[in-house]
Parts: sequence; C-alpha cells; structure tokens
Amino acid sequence: MTTIGIIGLGNMGRGMAVTLKGAGFAVTGYDASEATRTALAEEGIVIVDGIGAVVASADIVILSLPTAEIVERVVASEGGILAHAKAGVVIIDTSTSHPGTSRRLAGLLKANGMGFVDAPVSGGPKGAATGTMTMVIGAADEDLARVLPVLEKMSAKRVHVGGVGAGNVAKIVNNLLCAAHLLTAAEALRIAGAAGVNAERLLEGLNAGSGRSGVTQVNVPNWILNGAFDSGFTMQLMRKDVRLAAQFIGELGLALPMAADTARIWADSAGSIADPEDFNRIVELQLGPITKP
Repeated sequence: MTTIGIIGLGNMGRGMAVTLKGAGFAVTGYDASEATRTALAEEGIVIVDGIGAVVASADIVILSLPTAEIVERVVASEGGILAHAKAGVVIIDTSTSHPGTSRRLAGLLKANGMGFVDAPVSGGPKGAATGTMTMVIGAADEDLARVLPVLEKMSAKRVHVGGVGAGNVAKIVNNLLCAAHLLTAAEALRIAGAAGVNAERLLEGLNAGSGRSGVTQVNVPNWILNGAFDSGFTMQLMRKDVRLAAQFIGELGLALPMAADTARIWADSAGSIADPEDFNRIVELQLGPITKP
C-alpha cells in the first residue's frame, strides 16, 4: 500500500488527508501546530512528531503550506525534508508558491534521488475534503506518472501545464485574475444598483453572456449576494497571492497596468478589511457592508 505523508494540516491539508485516507491510502501527517495535530489524530489520521518521521514512512509527501518561504524552509532548512532524504520519494507541493522556489528545490531534491511536482490547487476546503479540487501541475513526465494515482483521488480536474514551476505560474495568474474579477464584478453590481436593475437578474444576464467569469458564476451567488462570506479563503491569503503575482510580474520585467491597479487596491484594502475576513469581502469597497438577508 502506498503511504502518503502530508506536511501542513490546515484547512486544505486536513481535507486532503481525510480524502486520501478514505480512498484507501495509508496517511501520516505533521503540522507545526499541536492543536491541529491533535484534531487530525481524533479524525483517525496517523500523526507523527516531525518532518523526518513523515519522510521516513512515506512514498509520496504532500506539502500544503501558506507561503513559498515556508515551503523552502520545510524542504531545505536544517531538519527539513532534504536532511532526511529518502531516494525514490516524490514531493507534491500543493501550495501557491513561487516558480523559482519550486525549480530550485526540485534541483536539490533530484540531486538526492527525490522527485518534485508543483500542483497548486483551487476549490477551497470543500474541494479538498471531497476530492473535487482542480490542480495545475508542473512536473517531469516520469514524476507525474508516479503520483498520478494519488492526484486522481485528490482532484476532479488536472492540467499538466509543463515542467516544474509551470503549475505555480498558472496558479499565480489564476489567482490574480480572480482578484481582478472580484473588483470588476463589484463595479458591475454597483452600476446595476445605480441604474435600478435587480442584482440577481443582472447576474443571470451576465452569466448567459461573454462577460461571465468564475466570480460571477460561483463567488457572487454563493458567498456575496447572500451575505455568507464563508468560502474558507481569507483576505490575508489572497493579499499574499496578489503580492506574489506583483513580485513575479516585476521579475519578468513586465509593465501591466491592470495588474498593478489590482495589486494596489488589494494592498490598500488592509486598512478597512481585516486579514481573517473572507476574501470575497473585497467587493464591499464598492458595495458597502453586505449582510445575510
């Protein structure tokens, strides 16, 4: 039986662990938070006491971590994955990370007989818990072939974009578009309100036409107009992803005014929308406070 190790058992990692255990894999997990480790142990996940123990017991190690910096620390720092390298193990990084970080770590892991796949995910905690996430994947063909049976149980849709780092590029662009679409959708709803047009009817019209987006089809009806704001993804996380996009665009030497405006608005929103709030609340910059009907 293939043993899966998971490092990072927050909202996403927890769902992945439960999904993979339910699919018949042996799952071990580790998280820096003692409270998180205790909660997962109560759900039947085998919890180990450190990164070394995860690597020692696993054939495949999944990372679900908040930032590229933490990914690098978990892999390459003293006591990290490389310090306990086991030939043949493949690392799957599901974090939203930097392409350069992924490529650098992949090289270090390869030199130690280990593989690396960047497979950042969309679909939120619900998708992780139900195995219905979408993955954009950067990997060598041979590494992807080894881990594909695991990815198929974790996700409903997988797109192999290219070599290592390509998955990160796709995810950075995806989240930047989502961040921008939330702003433009809020402005569309503001126009509707000023013109006396019902928001739900406007949304129906948009989603029947070429102006539709994932935001108008999913976010607005499920988390915004109903005042729910419970997607499971925070303002802090989206601000981090937008900063990452702005950093990457700068490194590429590109001048992209709409991306720059999106980054500025999201950064400025920290003054009025707290980090723990649902990321969809960015629309309140245009629409004002929205509460459940």
